[in-house]
Amino acid sequence: MKKFILSLFTIFLIFGFSGCVSYAQYNVSLESVEVPKNNKQTFGKQVIVKSDEKGKTKYIFKDNMIEITWLVTSSNIYFNLKNKTNNSIKIIWDEAVFIDQDGQSHSVIHTGTKYSDRNNLKPPTIIARNAKVSDIIFPSDYVYSRSGQWKKLDLIKNYRTSSPKFAKDIPELAKKEINKIIQVLLPIKIEGIINEYIFVFRINDFKIVKD
Repeated sequence: MKKFILSLFTIFLIFGFSGCVSYAQYNVSLESVEVPKNNKQTFGKQVIVKSDEKGKTKYIFKDNMIEITWLVTSSNIYFNLKNKTNNSIKIIWDEAVFIDQDGQSHSVIHTGTKYSDRNNLKPPTIIARNAKVSDIIFPSDYVYSRSGQWKKLDLIKNYRTSSPKFAKDIPELAKKEINKIIQVLLPIKIEGIINEYIFVFRINDFKIVKD
């Protein structure tokens, strides 16, 4: 009986621990925002605020026109946008751009876009006065189909693995991502004028997470 229990314990050790998934979880900050210039709108003072909420670090940008909260992970860019004006505003998705760590521009998809329609025209999102919308931004060419299944590339390579052997290499690999910049160009139409906001994010550090 003792041998049987010992064998079960040995099996648990082998399969339980080998099934643990390790990956790099990054701390990404909103470093700066390039606001539209030389137009009729008065954007006022621009403010960036850091917010720690339930273990997640978010960044809030405010001016006279919008308030937008960002959460960037290795797999998605989440945001919540509030229209502070007295008119409806629009996010012009066909002109939105994700700029990767190498400075390459990519068109984007967002919540509600079918992967099969990722390269098609995308209708704008309309936000009523003093209203909010929550959405996700993701580069359209980071989505691909393989063997009839849709898959996504990482925004920031997190080196996810269930192999203890390869997990040892994650810290050195993840260090290569530190201090890299990613950007989002978000065109917002206000009173008939398209205003291009460029949000600049920096990858600051990381920690190793095991699930």
